[in-house]
Amino acid sequence: MPAKNFVVAIELGSTRIKGIAGQKKPDGSIAVLAMVSEDAKQCIRNGVVYNIDKTVQCITSIVQRLKGQLKSGIKHVYVGVGGQSIHSERNVIVREIHSSIPVTQQLIVEMMDQNRSMEYPDMEILDVEVQEYRADALMQTEPVGIQCSRLDGNFLNILQSKRHYQKLNTCFDIAGVKLAEIYLAPFALADAVLTPVEKRSGCVLVDMGADTTTVMAYYKNIVRHIAVIPLGGNNITKDICTLQVEECEAEKLKLRYASAYTAPEDIDTTLKYDIDRDRKVESSRFIDIIEGRVQEIIANVWNQIPADFSEKILGGIVLTGGAANMKNMDVAFRKHTSIDKVRLAKFVTYTINTTNAEINAHDGTMNTLLGLLAKGDQNCYVPSEEMKPQDIFGMNDASKPTDGIDTKPQLRDPHSLPSGVVQSAAEKAAAEKAAADALRKVDEEPKPHAGEEEPHHLEGEDKNKKPSLGTRFARWLTSIATPDE
Repeated sequence: MPAKNFVVAIELGSTRIKGIAGQKKPDGSIAVLAMVSEDAKQCIRNGVVYNIDKTVQCITSIVQRLKGQLKSGIKHVYVGVGGQSIHSERNVIVREIHSSIPVTQQLIVEMMDQNRSMEYPDMEILDVEVQEYRADALMQTEPVGIQCSRLDGNFLNILQSKRHYQKLNTCFDIAGVKLAEIYLAPFALADAVLTPVEKRSGCVLVDMGADTTTVMAYYKNIVRHIAVIPLGGNNITKDICTLQVEECEAEKLKLRYASAYTAPEDIDTTLKYDIDRDRKVESSRFIDIIEGRVQEIIANVWNQIPADFSEKILGGIVLTGGAANMKNMDVAFRKHTSIDKVRLAKFVTYTINTTNAEINAHDGTMNTLLGLLAKGDQNCYVPSEEMKPQDIFGMNDASKPTDGIDTKPQLRDPHSLPSGVVQSAAEKAAAEKAAADALRKVDEEPKPHAGEEEPHHLEGEDKNKKPSLGTRFARWLTSIATPDE
């Protein structure tokens, strides 16, 4: 019987593009209905698209194979953005304020708008994580209503190469696959494997993939840093190739003998490993090859942790991803960092019901994909005209459109997007057009009568200067959400 109620997610990994379809149950569990993958070595490099044509072929194949397993059409999909070039940059916006007037929400919106207008050469702002606001000398997460003479807004801008962002959107456009939502894959992964205590007390999530290692730092439930290092498990495999073996054989040797850390007293100088039928390698030499690269990866991870954050990692380091499965990887992190608290996250915290062997292996390789699946909240099924409106939990809701899906571009204030959500290129274009169309209405608003105050309280601000495009768009969104009586 065709599935009629499911979410579809696609992850563009370094070595494979994976697609999954699942159904959320009222008890919070997720039933996996289908899972497929395509080899991405010829089109994805370090987690980003470099061959558009082959990526389109893979995406098309993924969607068609999912349709075949589900025996249903797919309206749109959830996609994770990750890979090399994603990193964060701190930014501070400062405003001087009349101390007699409390901080207003409008001021916060304008500061966020100013931060969003920052220009980074060849980089796209994917998301903004608000840190804290400094109201005079006090740090605040909710400054509205506080009286102060100076307000510093601390923001973490998450960036990606414009070229990579455009390629991703282009691939799905050419493939004819609509995007329900784009998520920053590391955020979906973090929500899937980290505990609330770890996020609150301070932790570092390290996702060790084939070609990249993603580092993400949390403190007080706020993302403090994110970076992607172009080093992963494949680098260790290639180092083993220096023993004059093919890459496929080097991978087998890694899986058979490799350990991320071996205590000096445990090294047997007389022990040799078989390379092939005619050759052997001293275990000590093999250990040096493995540990040299592991130490380099750990050093790069530790170098990414902000200096002012290194003493706040009470929740420790959480390792996940396929490369983290190497024997003693957690021991290596303890030895080469100042953190003793290290755990391996081999599976997500959600309840997953499936018979798929890859998922049930609980080896960390499916955590990001399952995290993306859990983020989906729109039905991805293409319903018939007779289909009753349903949500993804299978419960009727007469207040929803008859097809159960809203296919119109979403007009959302970018400052109010949920954490980790990225606007697609189509959504950005639709929002910019709507904002331009709305400017006439905003500019035609009646000016204050004599004696009335302008709605700005910023010291030294030019009251005749028009608010920025983003601010006016945010005001317009508010006006259509709460129409005048």
